[in-house]
Amino acid sequence: MSAGRLLSVLLLLQSRGRMSARAIAEELGVSVRTAYRDVERLQGAGVPVCAEPGRGGGYRLLDGYRTRLTGMTQGEARALLFAGLPDAAADLGLAAEVSAARLKLLAALPAGAREEAARTAAVFHVDAPGWYREPEQTPYLSLFADATLTRRVVEARYRRWRAPQEVSRRLRPYGLVLKSGVWYVVAATEDATGTGTGTGTGTAGATPATYRVAQVLDATLSDERFDRPRDFELGAYWASYLADFAARRYTGTATIRLSPRGRRRLPDNVAPEVVRAVDATATAVGADGWVEAVVPTESAAHACGELLRLGTDVEVLAPAVLRRAMADTVGALARAYGVTDRA
Repeated sequence: MSAGRLLSVLLLLQSRGRMSARAIAEELGVSVRTAYRDVERLQGAGVPVCAEPGRGGGYRLLDGYRTRLTGMTQGEARALLFAGLPDAAADLGLAAEVSAARLKLLAALPAGAREEAARTAAVFHVDAPGWYREPEQTPYLSLFADATLTRRVVEARYRRWRAPQEVSRRLRPYGLVLKSGVWYVVAATEDATGTGTGTGTGTAGATPATYRVAQVLDATLSDERFDRPRDFELGAYWASYLADFAARRYTGTATIRLSPRGRRRLPDNVAPEVVRAVDATATAVGADGWVEAVVPTESAAHACGELLRLGTDVEVLAPAVLRRAMADTVGALARAYGVTDRA
């Protein structure tokens, strides 16, 4: 028998009112038989749970009865931040704590406020991952969450894009970030020899680096503790990281022509920075609605793949290397489909 589960049944009845055994079982993820037994144990402990038989019946607390056992555990207090992000809480291994914390909060509210909270929860839902992508597998995410909260060093093996691709690192996790359904750990870093890597020096006050949690191949939580710098702010770091990433990402520009339909299709096919650049630089080039604009580019190959999504609604004017890449790709496609030039 779980004392925590019995408290959850009690708080459910206090916050929801009348509930059937089946509804209690579904809420707590147990069998209906277990729900019946839990209610009987509450009754045996002196909690005034009334049974109402028949269609629409169920269990409810005696009118006016309220428990004051709503204090939160340390885990539930930690999980409170994710009360509106159930998927993120599950990723971090905090689903049960979030559910328990939510029940305790609702139970502590007066009836009117509790009903308003329930109405609000029924009309808002957060789905963080982007479209057209399966969720990433992050088996070490809960380990990094524990390391971040307890300030313990993690021994990790990581796969990165440049050679050597697999590296060993000693990470001092400062925080976790969920970006468009992808988890990142921000950590001061050392390689296996204790030498600082990336932008950091490996010391507790080092400028941290950013690691994609799904790229961690192996991780072990050590007993070594570290001090998180007092002046480190995760939100400020992440904003700076994104700005630096954008600056490093776009190394060139291209001049393009866009049809009215191509401009409407931009947000669904290119990065927001490209859309903003078109809005800022677009000039009309004829009475048919076409515009000319200057957009940022990562590389000719990347820009070619991105702009080809717009089909005949875009034309690259410059640079020559990108225009040639577009022409070569279109020519290769034509040959693949058996299309030849017609006079």
